Amino acid sequence: MAVTTGEAGLPAALGGTAAFPEGLPLTRVEVPDREELTRRFDAVLDSGQLTNGTTVRELEEAAAEFLDVPHVVAVANCTSGLMLALQAFGVAGTRVVMPSFTFSATAHAAHWAGGTPVFAEIERDTLTLDPADAEAALAPGVGALMATHVYGTPCRVEELQKIADEAGVPLLYDAAHGLGSRRAGRPIGGFGSAEVFSLSPTKVVVAAEGGLVATHDEALAEAVRLGRGYGNPGDYDCVFPGLNARMSELHAALALVSLRSLPERIAHRTALVGAFASRVQGLPGLRLPALAPEDTSTWKDLTLILDAEAFGCGAVALADALKAEGIDSRRYFHPAVHRQKAYADLPEKRELPVTDEMAELVLTVPLWSHMDEATILKVADAAIRIQAHADQLPK
Repeated sequence: MAVTTGEAGLPAALGGTAAFPEGLPLTRVEVPDREELTRRFDAVLDSGQLTNGTTVRELEEAAAEFLDVPHVVAVANCTSGLMLALQAFGVAGTRVVMPSFTFSATAHAAHWAGGTPVFAEIERDTLTLDPADAEAALAPGVGALMATHVYGTPCRVEELQKIADEAGVPLLYDAAHGLGSRRAGRPIGGFGSAEVFSLSPTKVVVAAEGGLVATHDEALAEAVRLGRGYGNPGDYDCVFPGLNARMSELHAALALVSLRSLPERIAHRTALVGAFASRVQGLPGLRLPALAPEDTSTWKDLTLILDAEAFGCGAVALADALKAEGIDSRRYFHPAVHRQKAYADLPEKRELPVTDEMAELVLTVPLWSHMDEATILKVADAAIRIQAHADQLPK
């Protein structure tokens, strides 16, 4: 790795030329085959049925085949899928153990289902739920265990399943980032009691908005299917208080077209991350989340983990320096959920020093499915220039 010096090598924050004067956004949606999409939209509009119809059924069947699971239920979004699964588990009035290093929707879903979030630690290398600390949190009164495949990195599913089985509680995965990830060759989607995916615009498969609940449990699938339509079995005599969490036919059409090319997109994202990692190899104080050699990640996010002392500056200063380069970034996930105002008054507070530490160290930089290698290498080179002059940056 060569670090340039002199005026040409200065980061933009110190007077150098910005890498992306036109700006480089964190995400940019890849629109699938527009010709096929238009045909599908026309068919939906001609059918006169715009919600929860044959296109939704087709998406559910295609996703079930891709994930190698018997049941997939399409919902309006990942959060509603998590809510309905937790409601079906009967978590109301119970504690729900989950990581704090996750998107807030993980905890929100438990709250809305009547459960109380109890936060557990993550691992420093993968940033996914630490099975040992999750087990320590599974005291009496726990109604479910939740885990998140952070950035698409598969959790240690075997250990988590063993812990959940021994505790006699369902295991639910927030797999918002994980559609296309694999654990030792097996698709994420078939683990635990259920896994719930997101199809929002920042994901690798998009439906504009939408979610998928994947499970081997037929009764759970039927409960979610009923719950997404208010709990109404068809005669307006609702069996339980459900939601309006139906997916529209137009969203399903977009998701179907997007799903078809998912393996190619994941292969491309993996190659881009590999190119970035090779470029910054040896850069002091910077690493990526660890991924087991036998696993596949969607790399939904390209998140850097910074050792501020070794790198020369922390995540905030790096974000500011990247902004000067025209490079967008986000601190996924800071603050961790247990530090957010919404959960300041939880009755049970556990010390989470690893989560607190890692939340301070992470910074997510741009990665898209149709980004080219030259662009990702320019992002890497910007980080290299910034590190070389980190001691001169505003503190």
